Amino acid sequence: MPNTVITIARGYGSGGRVIGQRLAKEMDIAYYDRNIIYLTSDKSGLDPQFFSLHDENVKPGFFERLTYFSKKDIPPESRRFSSKENVFRYQQKMIRELAEKSDCVIIGRCANYTLKDCGHHLLRVFIWAPDEVCVNNVMKKLSISRADAEKMVNDIDKHRREYFRYYTGNDWESAKNYDLCINSAEYSTEQVIELIRRSAGIMSSLAE
Repeated sequence: MPNTVITIARGYGSGGRVIGQRLAKEMDIAYYDRNIIYLTSDKSGLDPQFFSLHDENVKPGFFERLTYFSKKDIPPESRRFSSKENVFRYQQKMIRELAEKSDCVIIGRCANYTLKDCGHHLLRVFIWAPDEVCVNNVMKKLSISRADAEKMVNDIDKHRREYFRYYTGNDWESAKNYDLCINSAEYSTEQVIELIRRSAGIMSSLAE
């Protein structure tokens, strides 16, 4: 029986992570974010710090690119496993296994791309907000200056944009890659959660 899987890509400062956490709690389903690193670590037998260093990271060297585009899986015990592309591919396997296991919410990590043909009831969500809103949210949350918050928002979103482009060949912010795009500045957190829940219910019913 197909599972309900909700992937959430989010702009930094948009509140997407909190929305995902609360959504999973209200729906009483599994929630996966950075804990994917530890699950992947357990499965591979490698230190979680190794996966953390490569998590959502790009700009590999020439030989790492050759390894990735050869489309060959490198086992974790191999000395050649350390390329970012092999880490990404291994993480993709973990994401597919989690989607196969149960209903869940998965944050970031190109999960919308990884699971696009998974055969489950998949709802791909992108949560964003205007730059000014994101900057103000980051300032409030971290108690930092506006200049520092602006730099964090710009740098992290640029990083996510490059990561998504490198591994999928697509535009991270393009509506073509999602089923539902929400400006979180226009709604309360509760309203965003309700929008996602209703959309997931509609997609599940249409698939039956």
